[in-house]
Amino acid sequence: MPFFRPEPEAARQASGRTGVLLCNLGTPDAATPPAVRRYLAEFLSDPRVVEIPPALWQPLLHGLILRRRPAASAKKYQSIWLPEGSPLLVYSRKQAVLLRGWLGERGVDVSVRLAMRYGQPSVAAELDALKAEGCTRVLVLPLYPQYSGTTTASVIDAVAAWSRSVRHVPELRFVNRFHDDAGYIDALARRVHEHWMADGRPDRLLMSFHGVPQRVVDAGDPYHGECLETARRLAQRLALREGDWAIAFQSRFGRAKWVGPATQATLEGWGRAGLKRVDVVCPGFVADCLETLEEIAIEGRAAFQAAGGGELRYLPCLNNHPAWLAALASLVQTHLQGWPVGR
Repeated sequence: MPFFRPEPEAARQASGRTGVLLCNLGTPDAATPPAVRRYLAEFLSDPRVVEIPPALWQPLLHGLILRRRPAASAKKYQSIWLPEGSPLLVYSRKQAVLLRGWLGERGVDVSVRLAMRYGQPSVAAELDALKAEGCTRVLVLPLYPQYSGTTTASVIDAVAAWSRSVRHVPELRFVNRFHDDAGYIDALARRVHEHWMADGRPDRLLMSFHGVPQRVVDAGDPYHGECLETARRLAQRLALREGDWAIAFQSRFGRAKWVGPATQATLEGWGRAGLKRVDVVCPGFVADCLETLEEIAIEGRAAFQAAGGGELRYLPCLNNHPAWLAALASLVQTHLQGWPVGR
């Protein structure tokens, strides 16, 4: 017989509040090899992330990868760590707090909490907290603009796993994607425009998205197509001409074929071509993290310049930009329609 945990008093009283759970990928608790090892062990054990039979993958993960990779990754985290902690967690927490305020200004009274798919705060703990606040309806919003089984579906898996231990499961809704949302595209464009107004336009703009293995796309994952659509809409919104911009994919891991072109290879090619200044924006990330602050702003810049390029400027993610918070609030309001949210 399954074990169902006792319900918190607020949940038993069924006060009928509505909750919003923002969810981002995750981060180590500290920029140290042990913390990185714990984080990677959870992240790389998710079958949505690594589609290799566990009997084959787990010995490789624990026998080789988790012995070698944490120390190198910890050094990278140390290079971007903030006094308050991991940038991804710091910016994502601010987004959750500010979202509650933006919604409140619009007369929307809901509980807003942040979870990380891997690491802390966990999806289960934050859903427990929403139930303890009396929420009987929860909107789950993964902070991934483009849908992928490797990211968005994994959040849904985590919510489903939590629900199996809960006696009174709340009504649940999920925001699967917002890659073509007008507010999101506008926020990206305003972020880029602000930098160009202050420092001028580059020779070329690179839109870099996180990559996925080609087999994932071949199996029907819509992620690649949604990245292309985001890039097309952003280029249109910025009135860019063909040749002014390009799209590429970063963060390759392992020997399998990944979607391309690769970000580093693109930057090296631009360096060899002698481009004097390029800007890089990462539309697939709504909060700065290791993949943007270290992989692009440090490694990407070094690769571009080593190949003969001039200046590379990384444009920060949306983070706490007012245009993004307004777009996020509108996105939440759209998906809350039909649920009581007034004061």
